[in-house]
Amino acid sequence: MEVTETTNDGVKREFRVTLPATDLDARVIARLTEMKSQVRINGFRPGKVPVDHLRKVYGRAVMAETIDGFVRETNAKIVSDHGLKLALDPKVTLPEDQNEVEQVLAGKADLSYTVAVEVVPKIALADFKSIPLERLTVEVAEGEVDEAIGRIADQNRTYTARPEGAKAETGDRVTGTFKGTVDGEPIPGGTDATVLQLGSRTAPAALEDGLVGIAVGDTRTVEVPFPEHPDPKYAGKTAVYEVTVSALEAGSEVALDDTLAASVGLESMAKLRQVVKDRIAEEYAGATRHKLKRALLDKLDELHKFEPPPSLVENEFANVWSAVQNEMAQQNRSFADEGTTEEKAREEYRTIADRRVRLGLVLADIAERNNITVGDEEVSRAVVQQARQFPGREREVWEHYQKNPGALAAVRAPLFEEKVVDFLVELADVTEKKLSREEFLKAQEEDDEMPGK
Repeated sequence: MEVTETTNDGVKREFRVTLPATDLDARVIARLTEMKSQVRINGFRPGKVPVDHLRKVYGRAVMAETIDGFVRETNAKIVSDHGLKLALDPKVTLPEDQNEVEQVLAGKADLSYTVAVEVVPKIALADFKSIPLERLTVEVAEGEVDEAIGRIADQNRTYTARPEGAKAETGDRVTGTFKGTVDGEPIPGGTDATVLQLGSRTAPAALEDGLVGIAVGDTRTVEVPFPEHPDPKYAGKTAVYEVTVSALEAGSEVALDDTLAASVGLESMAKLRQVVKDRIAEEYAGATRHKLKRALLDKLDELHKFEPPPSLVENEFANVWSAVQNEMAQQNRSFADEGTTEEKAREEYRTIADRRVRLGLVLADIAERNNITVGDEEVSRAVVQQARQFPGREREVWEHYQKNPGALAAVRAPLFEEKVVDFLVELADVTEKKLSREEFLKAQEEDDEMPGK
């Protein structure tokens, strides 16, 4: 056997492999000899079938099997001998000329083919102890707890119809039709009976405030400016809503006491306040953790610039682009609606794919060098947590994961990433910074306004 490296360009390698016909023939004969005691052919006693006769019957099939096994063995040997770390499975190109193929299968010609591989580049890891990070902490103010408990009280409020001729007040629930237009064009939705609680801020403030004082049977036109809107065609414009009220209800008073706590399964208002405070603190912890992780990944991206395997980037881009196209199709939106072109969008998402692949390789390299792994028990606990989100269907969810290795891999991947991030945060130069709720929300807004965030 002869193996010659023909290409060594960055992460791309290519090898030319040649196996003499005599070596292939020896393997075929060895395999046919093994088969003598395994096959039954009329006219021959068991184990007495001549190899030449077996070659006539099974020769092509055995040769194909031999070639397949040889290719797999050779690929493994190439990887081992050259110390390669593959990004994807090798791409094998066998002869395409039919006459050449027939000669090889007949054992009359050497087998020559190429093996192309893409390798994971050697990564020069940064000094993680020099990475500066800022961990934010947010103190939960009592006012936030009051607001949250107020929302719980609203959810437990009962509503009764206001007397005939009564005018809507802040806190009342208004039922009616809400027909909105922008530049004379109807805004989808709002033509059926819609319920809106005034002052809840579940709708634009101008709309809620504009309905204070309306009565059942009244129709009122309210102008609602859209300085910002998820749909660009509405942003910066003013909508006109024609509202006709069919029902008006006033909410009951809900005492903020142990009775309210009991309605949500807790023994006292003090316990309710503590539970609410802990939940808010947990939400802040999740948000600040996400911010810290994003800052770390940005630093890793900045410190590790290298050429990732093109096929990995192309596969990642294909996945990202498919998701983008599906989402836009579902929303019936175009690139023009997004203020861009398909060409620019492709370029942007290809950059994102490149970043994801590089960061994935960096994290994997860090984990390998530091023996960071995710055990089966950790994966099982995560699956159990997933199953608990579907009461009554826990067994079904569990069996789904057990039968689908891809689904289990999707559970393992984020666990792995979080463990590597934790490892790096422990090494990094981390400073603590306490923020108020207002300061944190402002920081979040500034992050959202930054390109690429």
